Amino acid sequence: MNHTNKPLRGLHTFLILWSTQAFSELGSAMTSFALIVWSFERQGSALVTALLSVSSYAPYVVFSIFAGALSDRWDKKRTMLVCDTVAAAGTAVTLALLCTGSLQIWHLYLLNALNGLMNTFQQPASDVAVSLLAPKEQYQRVGGLRSLSNSLVTILSPVFASVMFAALGIRAVLVFDLATFAVAFLTLLLRVRIPRPHATGDAAEGVLASAKSGLRFLRRHRGVLDLILFLAAINLAASMYNAALPAMLLSRAGGSKTVYALVNACTGAANVLGSVLVSLAPAPKSRVRAICNALLFSMATENLLLALGRSAPVWCLGAVLGWLCIPVMNANMDVLLRSHIPVEMQGRVYAARNALQFFTIPVGYLLGGLLIDRALGPLMAAQTANSPLVRLFGAGGGTGAAALFLLLAVSGVLICLVFRRDRHLWTLDDKE
Repeated sequence: MNHTNKPLRGLHTFLILWSTQAFSELGSAMTSFALIVWSFERQGSALVTALLSVSSYAPYVVFSIFAGALSDRWDKKRTMLVCDTVAAAGTAVTLALLCTGSLQIWHLYLLNALNGLMNTFQQPASDVAVSLLAPKEQYQRVGGLRSLSNSLVTILSPVFASVMFAALGIRAVLVFDLATFAVAFLTLLLRVRIPRPHATGDAAEGVLASAKSGLRFLRRHRGVLDLILFLAAINLAASMYNAALPAMLLSRAGGSKTVYALVNACTGAANVLGSVLVSLAPAPKSRVRAICNALLFSMATENLLLALGRSAPVWCLGAVLGWLCIPVMNANMDVLLRSHIPVEMQGRVYAARNALQFFTIPVGYLLGGLLIDRALGPLMAAQTANSPLVRLFGAGGGTGAAALFLLLAVSGVLICLVFRRDRHLWTLDDKE
């Protein structure tokens, strides 16, 4: 049924929560961007920089399945407030270490691990809160709006962080992050009431049993499980992409901090456009087909242009093509999951989803950093001026990362083609 001609009815509280949380996410993303640049400038290693993300995702993956069980029991608002406060405290510690001149890379690993642990509990609570605040007929709009805010964060954070970093230093970025946290915290505390989901009679169920119930749900619903596994395979390639992007654009001829920020901004601009389109578009006849085709187009275009391009305009074009359809994937996946998972089970099932779908992200970051530093980078450095690889990727720093992008283009297309043939995925359209 097409609900796209309905106004944003019943979304007042959601819009307040969404807008202020997005503002806080902007500050956090600016800090993440600034710290990546700060660490790469000091170490010059793709692996060292990638480990920043590995340290963040590792606790998220390890503990998320238990966090979802606890999230279903805990008050959603209180969980979000506590987790955001601890994460902000980590930013404050980073700022204090910078001010005393004692910040080291290993400090960032520990602080990122703390942030990842807090996100383990915060995200399932936030996801369920959205389901509780938004009417079911508005789920596609909500998915589009969340994708829009993510896109705006993606486009604005590198630009704002670069300007603030250059003009005022990294300390100013961290102070801004803490200010955005304060706005989001006070708004959630004073202005947002999140209703409790209906009880299901499982209050006495132990944490381990609750965690297992999320996995049992996925075993019984193979379409949902296979969709999650599809995204896990895509996340492996995407995290290798994220490990390679700063290594290439910060060290390759024609690259710089400005180019890195510009490519990230183009990613965000494409996401904004795609989010607007998906928010206004009618529901597709097949959400599964929309997801598969969006990812196939993304994987086939951006990685190829990043691999073979030699200038900022080509890399920016790749970013636009690669991310234009991602909001289509996100919004349709969001609708499918919210429609097929009962709200009283969503915390547990989303936590199981997080463990299965996101465990490939730290693996991908680690693998991408290792391939660039230990394999493809040395391979490209050993090539002669007239070798086929030099003619294909060029010479100098960053060409190992360019070679990795070509491998990601091929593997990403293969992943999409394999999962398009999965009969369990297509049952999600039948049951919606």
